[in-house]
Amino acid sequence: MDHYDSQQTNDYMQPEEDWDRDLLLDPAWEKQQRKTFTAWCNSHLRKAGTQIENIEEDFRDGLKLMLLLEVISGERLAKPERGKMRVHKISNVNKALDFIASKGVKLVSIGAEEIVDGNVKMTLGMIWTIILRFAIQDISVEETSAKEGLLLWCQRKTAPYKNVNIQNFHISWKDGLGFCALIHRHRPELIDYGKLRKDDPLTNLNTAFDVAEKYLDIPKMLDAEDIVGTARPDEKAIMTYVSSFYHAFSGAQKAETAANRICKVLAVNQENEQLMEDYEKLASDLLEWIRRTIPWLENRAPENTMHAMQQKLEDFRDYRRLHKPPKVQEKCQLEINFNTLQTKLRLSNRPAFMPSEGRMVSDINNAWGCLEQAEKGYEEWLLNEIRRLERLDHLAEKFRQKASIHEAWTDGKEAMLRQKDYETATLSEIKALLKKHEAFESDLAAHQDRVEQIAAIAQELNELDYYDSPSVNARCQKICDQWDNLGALTQKRREALERTEKLLETIDQLYLEYAKRAAPFNNWMEGAMEDLQDTFIVHTIEEIQVRQLVPRRDQALMEEHARQQHNERLRKQFAAQANVIGPWIQTKMEEIGRISIEMHGTLEDQLSHLRQYEKSIVNYKPKIDQLEGDHQLIQEALIFDNKHTNYTMEHIRVGWEQLLTTIARTINEVENQILTRDAKGISQEQMNEFRASFNHFDRGEAEFARIMSIVDPNRLGVVTFQAFIDFMSRETADTDTADQVMASFKILAGDKNYITVDELRRELPPDQAEYCIARMAPYTGPDAVPGALDYMSFSTALYGESDL
Repeated sequence: MDHYDSQQTNDYMQPEEDWDRDLLLDPAWEKQQRKTFTAWCNSHLRKAGTQIENIEEDFRDGLKLMLLLEVISGERLAKPERGKMRVHKISNVNKALDFIASKGVKLVSIGAEEIVDGNVKMTLGMIWTIILRFAIQDISVEETSAKEGLLLWCQRKTAPYKNVNIQNFHISWKDGLGFCALIHRHRPELIDYGKLRKDDPLTNLNTAFDVAEKYLDIPKMLDAEDIVGTARPDEKAIMTYVSSFYHAFSGAQKAETAANRICKVLAVNQENEQLMEDYEKLASDLLEWIRRTIPWLENRAPENTMHAMQQKLEDFRDYRRLHKPPKVQEKCQLEINFNTLQTKLRLSNRPAFMPSEGRMVSDINNAWGCLEQAEKGYEEWLLNEIRRLERLDHLAEKFRQKASIHEAWTDGKEAMLRQKDYETATLSEIKALLKKHEAFESDLAAHQDRVEQIAAIAQELNELDYYDSPSVNARCQKICDQWDNLGALTQKRREALERTEKLLETIDQLYLEYAKRAAPFNNWMEGAMEDLQDTFIVHTIEEIQVRQLVPRRDQALMEEHARQQHNERLRKQFAAQANVIGPWIQTKMEEIGRISIEMHGTLEDQLSHLRQYEKSIVNYKPKIDQLEGDHQLIQEALIFDNKHTNYTMEHIRVGWEQLLTTIARTINEVENQILTRDAKGISQEQMNEFRASFNHFDRGEAEFARIMSIVDPNRLGVVTFQAFIDFMSRETADTDTADQVMASFKILAGDKNYITVDELRRELPPDQAEYCIARMAPYTGPDAVPGALDYMSFSTALYGESDL
């Protein structure tokens, strides 16, 4: 006979060293142990698809005993003997006992033959030894273990419950409130603890045992009547039953902890993915807006009228005041979101975010630069076009005035020159007509300058691309053609008058003698000639017209003087504000630069201070808007220079946008420092030390090069305080790793190398379960089953070590 008689030394067996065989014969205790140990064994054997009915009979051949040990240990035992002979049975039981001994258990007086012979005492003793080793020894609570650990766990869990005082594993459990309290503590929805009464132990025990069996998968191991009807319930039976509660709840606790860890990691990933999606969308929208806006700003198709060009200027003002400022904020927000995201990724051990092709922050900055270049060129073009059109309008009006005056003067002149009045005229009439013609020729010569001016103005209108050049050219051509014709007719009439004069002078000589005698006739002729000479009164009418023009000119000069005075007032009004706002913006920019270097107090204090500072800056906006209004008045008045200030509206706009962007970035830097501090457990004192070190960054050659390779990996030549903090505290972060997440999934999967859809939906909140299901690849290992998912590669992918 093989016996294990050596002294047992294990701590967890200390309370059982004095194995009292007589006590085991106590009928009540034996009955409780039989029931409890059988139920305990079956709770494990059912996993292998079998069970026992009679504890001393069903372990006699050693087969189910070996199977039980394999199930509870997760290990393979030596191959069992399949023969029916006694020697085969003894061999199998010894293999089981050897395995128990290999786990550090010293069995006392238990031999294989006694088990094979169906010795109840020895069989119960052996099962108790197995329960102790595999269900109780590894319990550890606050530096106590095994039986003491289990007792402490019970005391800790039931401490808040009235009428429960667990001091042992026998009479402390008789009223059933201890079992009910354990269940309620972990699953309060299963028991209405407030309705339980200490003086109704049967109800309490049956409630606990029924709920445990139905909802916690703990088989009923004792009858309530047996416990109530015994002065002192069996300690081993109670311990076994209670250990099942411990494992049920600690397993749930492990699963809950694992699920919590996974949920935390998934939440970080989901939040980061949302931030990435938000960045991509914002970047895409902003780039699309820039793509649409640049062609509008690059369109240099001129308009024909001042009104149309001024409408373009108004549209551009709307763009600068209404449409662009929100995009400046979006661009700033995009950079802030990008920096915050990269900080969160660093703090959670994730790889840096790489935006889609063409959507990097640098791409957006480049596109923005192109936008501002187009914008600058567009405004310059608009103002030049307005100047051009203003000049054109002036020239066109001048052309019309001169042409109208000229056309009024030439009206009827051709008909007058074509007259043949000289054919019937006398010599004196001819001489009068000649004098009149000479006066006309002088007048014609005087008008030559005006014709040349009209032609020159038309030429300039052509060179400046005046939209109505064809009608101007036609009118100018008509004037020039008419002028040439007037010249020809004038010459022709002079020649006719001179021929007629000569002819009449010859005739006059013939009549001279007669004329001398005919004095009365001569007197009449002289009177007639005088009358003819009086026709020069026509010049007096023109003089009257000239006198009427002089006061009109004076009125125009007065109006122009008033306009220039008004323009000067507008210039001074704009300059007075611009000369205050410009330096104010510059001062604020310098102050922010100092604040970011000289910040004191906690990060929260700094954040509060910066937000107050931002508020004071934003409150200045009405002054900018007022200046925009004055600028609009200046542009509408076509004022293009201002000697009273060096600040343009564009200077002020750019400065204001830079100011808002800079304060927002500074606030974001502090927010990211808070994220880093909280994630890495950095104290305020350490932050102050880091800040001091950063502000006095030692740039020694070799060490500086090494540090720069870490804090400025992209070789931008710029080191942010955020990157400096990461460098100074890079080993201190307490973050989850891919291995920890993998281990958590393994717990939820019941130690399998894969997890099922049902398990994910049972253990995780719905949105996170579906997140995993959508991203986990099918498991392809040798132990794969239909619907198995690969949580290992998924866990690795969460940390960017492979693609999801």
